[in-house]
Amino acid sequence: MEDPVLNPVVPTPTIESQGVAPAAEPGIILEARNLVAGFDGKDVVKNVSLGVPAGRITAVMGPSGCGKTTFMRCINRMHELASNAHVHGQVLLDGEDVYRLNPILLRRRIGMVFQRPNPFPTMSIYDNVVAGYNLNGARMPRVERDRIVEETLRRVALWDEVKVSLYRRGTFLSGGQQQRLCIARAMAMKPEIILLDEPTSALDPKATAAIEELVVSLKGVVTIIQVTHNIPQAARISDFTAFIHLGELVEFGPTRTLFTVPKDKRTEEYLSGKFG
Repeated sequence: MEDPVLNPVVPTPTIESQGVAPAAEPGIILEARNLVAGFDGKDVVKNVSLGVPAGRITAVMGPSGCGKTTFMRCINRMHELASNAHVHGQVLLDGEDVYRLNPILLRRRIGMVFQRPNPFPTMSIYDNVVAGYNLNGARMPRVERDRIVEETLRRVALWDEVKVSLYRRGTFLSGGQQQRLCIARAMAMKPEIILLDEPTSALDPKATAAIEELVVSLKGVVTIIQVTHNIPQAARISDFTAFIHLGELVEFGPTRTLFTVPKDKRTEEYLSGKFG
């Protein structure tokens, strides 16, 4: 039986090594076009162009310091929060330039989960889930909040573990549970995309397996872009993989193809452990 995770059924996005990337095609939810970003005048991301398929898991892998996280932070405009940051090029969400959108509204559409679990320490589990609504001043009946909390915690397979402890602080949970709570906090806003920045790097193998299972279960519900330095993890869970080295997009395509018949020698050497 073929592995459904490594056997994507959507068309392969086309990438141009030079010039502007082709216009968005059906099935592409996010495009980077000639994206350049960095700090203090030094480019960390160098002319990256790629198209992310909707409803799939795209892994972004590469050695430490290659620009993976900077690329991710450009997608939801967190990169520009650094005073010494610069960014050029385009990032298109459903054809809209994200740098022309209100960044607060953009981050409702593109959620982000970081390396280390970071539930809001003074908030309960319940309030962590609906934090986005509270911070944006949304008014809704208590019954609606209750529905969102239960529905979202069930979605991340956390409800049965915390339903009797909803009003305890989220920090009392284990590391893996905290990370699932952070994913729930992002999912509660019903985003189009979730960015996961090495979400299992601080977790033990059991918690890592639980997060991987959760991420795969969310495929189709939301588009996921995940930074990982864990090559086997990218192979296990992603439909598409982008390999970035020294700030450049070396190769991008279906994970099965990239891992079995890479087109670039640098990709082959990275996958075989010759560097990284």
